[in-house]
Amino acid sequence: MLKNIVFACALAVATVAIAAAEPLRWTRSADGLTLDPHAQNEGPTHALNHQIFDTLVFRDMDLILQPGLATKWYIQPDNPRVWVFEIRRGVSFHEGQALTAHDVVFSLNRARHEYSDMRGLLTSIKEVRAADDYTVHVETEAPNPLLPNNLTNLFIMSREWAKQHGVENPQNYAAGEETYAVRNANGTGPFRVKSREPDVRTVLVRNDSYWGIKHFPMEISELIFTPIESAATRVAALLSGEVDLLQETPVQDIGRLGNVPGIRNEQGAENRTIFLGMDMGSPRLRTSNAKNNPFADRRVREAINLAVDATTIQRTVMRGNSQPAGVIVPPFVNGYPKDLDRVVPADLDRARKLMAEAGYGNGFRVTLHCPNDRYVNDEQICQAVVSMLSRIGITVDLVAQTRSLHFAELARGEYDFYLLGWGVPTLDSEYVFNYLYHTKKGDRGTWNFTGYSNPRVDELTVAMGREIDVDARNAMMEEAWRIVHADIVYIPIHHQMLTWSMRDNIDFKVQSENTPHFKYLKFKR
Repeated sequence: MLKNIVFACALAVATVAIAAAEPLRWTRSADGLTLDPHAQNEGPTHALNHQIFDTLVFRDMDLILQPGLATKWYIQPDNPRVWVFEIRRGVSFHEGQALTAHDVVFSLNRARHEYSDMRGLLTSIKEVRAADDYTVHVETEAPNPLLPNNLTNLFIMSREWAKQHGVENPQNYAAGEETYAVRNANGTGPFRVKSREPDVRTVLVRNDSYWGIKHFPMEISELIFTPIESAATRVAALLSGEVDLLQETPVQDIGRLGNVPGIRNEQGAENRTIFLGMDMGSPRLRTSNAKNNPFADRRVREAINLAVDATTIQRTVMRGNSQPAGVIVPPFVNGYPKDLDRVVPADLDRARKLMAEAGYGNGFRVTLHCPNDRYVNDEQICQAVVSMLSRIGITVDLVAQTRSLHFAELARGEYDFYLLGWGVPTLDSEYVFNYLYHTKKGDRGTWNFTGYSNPRVDELTVAMGREIDVDARNAMMEEAWRIVHADIVYIPIHHQMLTWSMRDNIDFKVQSENTPHFKYLKFKR
């Protein structure tokens, strides 16, 4: 059984004197979708918001859980359904409001709103309340040993500021809503927003009143973020000196940049898996000429799995910078089913036979939607899939577009067939089942656009979020993975690898969630 433990982690960086600061120019392919901290549960959005806002707890550059706005967190000794968070004293928001427990209560409740894409992380919560100005009690419906893991991207807002600007509720991103919080922010984080031009340029300046300014290097005076969609243009910007740090280096340029004087690469495995999703629940597909829904037939899904050659994609599209996958969860994660993470060898004869058995010997037509600025070589991966599926008679029309359109349309359930990448910030399989496999209902299954619904998987998903016995939880996760693997709900492609390229005077390593915490960055002098 898990025991009640008080968490009061020491900050990973020793107290240091504030060094002379200098600007840093940063680029990646995609901008944050919004500054509203609870509207979108999405990697680049979190990466930007982590510079501006704080969370109660966060994962550092080594993915170790660290104290943020909470200095201690523990299960209440006399009630296993209550987590206690002791809030850091003396913290102010950028506009001067003092942080209290009431801001934390407001933020957690705001993130539970129906418009919030973060609500799936908080489904176990029954009530959030302030015991006093610096103590928050989070009561769950049943014991939840993983609650702190679910809060690493749960940003804290000022209740006063939100009321002042009419943003007590999160932005309705799927409906295209514009609110004051979309382009403006007032956090407690290491940087303040100086200017914001979505998809063009965001300038942040160091928060000299930051509570952690003496605990972290904080060597960046001004953080200038310029998203550049074109891979060639991003690389050219680094080579010309227009930017200092390139996140998500294009795989075709890794070797070249590693040999350029004054530039170096940092590499590591990413906590993310790339895969294909299919609408198997609708009676007919929107974009197909098939009379019925071919994806509803497991034999068709198996045929697709046999035709999509992840090993070839690794070699030709990713140039070796990926790990072909058999499941949609990376090895970092608790409950990872290692024995299932085996790539199914491509077998076109078997795939064609399955298509014929399912009644699709002559194939069918369907549209594949893909982002072109979110994952490493995402559009090229989709182009390879189009070619591979043509060999078994599936004619695929590819629509590749910017991720802001891709995710908004996906959120509205408009896609028959799509590419998605999924990271697991909680480092636990329950997160994957809760978002991607549970029946889409209420706060659960919010990213399950497949129509997949299995009562046993739903039961196991809810149970693994409440079970405190480690062996029992492991058994639940193992059973659930075996069920969904046999059902072929998604088509795994690969676990993504990361490369960041930077000037050689920068001391900064890759973070496996692809979230650079720039308060840790140092300059070599």
